[in-house]
Amino acid sequence: MSDAHGLIARGDALTVESFTLAPPGAGEIEVEIGAAGVCHSDLSMVNGTLAPSFPLVLGHEAAGTVTATGPGVTRAAVGDHVVLNWSPPCRACWHCTRGEPWLCETSGAPSAPRGTLVDGTPLHVTLGLGALATRVVIPQRAAVTVPAELAFADAALLGCAVLTGFGAVRNTARVQAGESVVVFGMGGVGLAVVTAARAAGAGPIVAVDVSTAKRDLALAAGATDYLVADDTLSRAVRAATGGRGADQAFECVGRAATIRAAYRAARRGGQVTVVGMGGRSDMVEFSALELFHSGRSLRGCVYGAADFDVEVPLLAEAVLDGTLDLKPLVTHHATLDGAVAAFDRMRRGEGARTIVTLAP
Repeated sequence: MSDAHGLIARGDALTVESFTLAPPGAGEIEVEIGAAGVCHSDLSMVNGTLAPSFPLVLGHEAAGTVTATGPGVTRAAVGDHVVLNWSPPCRACWHCTRGEPWLCETSGAPSAPRGTLVDGTPLHVTLGLGALATRVVIPQRAAVTVPAELAFADAALLGCAVLTGFGAVRNTARVQAGESVVVFGMGGVGLAVVTAARAAGAGPIVAVDVSTAKRDLALAAGATDYLVADDTLSRAVRAATGGRGADQAFECVGRAATIRAAYRAARRGGQVTVVGMGGRSDMVEFSALELFHSGRSLRGCVYGAADFDVEVPLLAEAVLDGTLDLKPLVTHHATLDGAVAAFDRMRRGEGARTIVTLAP
């Protein structure tokens, strides 16, 4: 058995506690977490958007070092640095065999049983990981190796925010050089979308948020314009995009109101990509006439429509060779004890990613 410490949720009550993990079994690895990002999907676990089982170890965006392997492990060895995958594909289901591993039928449950608290209470982990913790035990297919010289703080971001944002731009929307882009929501994923749009040669790139405080973050990530959401937003987006609206609109909030706003901000014949994860009861309405007349395409995007095993190593290379700068995505650094404050900031809509450092 292995002792660990992690951020434990019981509903919306968050505490740092000790727990115990069984050693890795067949096809499993143990990872000492070096760094983990605090993602809005973690907040969705505790605010009622999703329905996980409690008590729950939070966290799913992380990187660390393999410290033990179970029988039959071939993908990683002790000492390897790995990025964790919260939706590991089975490579055998209908979606996987048709080139859609991000839609794997066997992954993506909000929580899974793993470990026990010190009093013997059965524990669950977020998205099969529970990565806001000093250690995790996971299936080997839930990790991909990356170069040891890649900092854990950067590697962690690749596992969710960066892969999701870059995938939305490259894989789902297939943004082309010269296309105009509007991005709603300047959290970690929204800033990654802005960064990816800039890398694709898009322009103008209009960033939208409810807070004036996100302006400098958005411009540093590559936005050419920054707008605060209000009743004049659609007109302002058209003014910034040749009077037509954006060729590509990205919704990175997960709310019906912002999906509608993104739809209105796209030009006639434009494309709207919904990246944010919203609530089951938050309904979006469109009239049959506007769907026909606008000619816009509306698509969802799960985990960047990306093959994790292929694209994370490529993103890691881009960070190491200096072509991908992740600094604009991070506004706070914390220890595990400071992770509770990161959730409070997310609730208030402050900052972008908080990186929690757990090991050097």
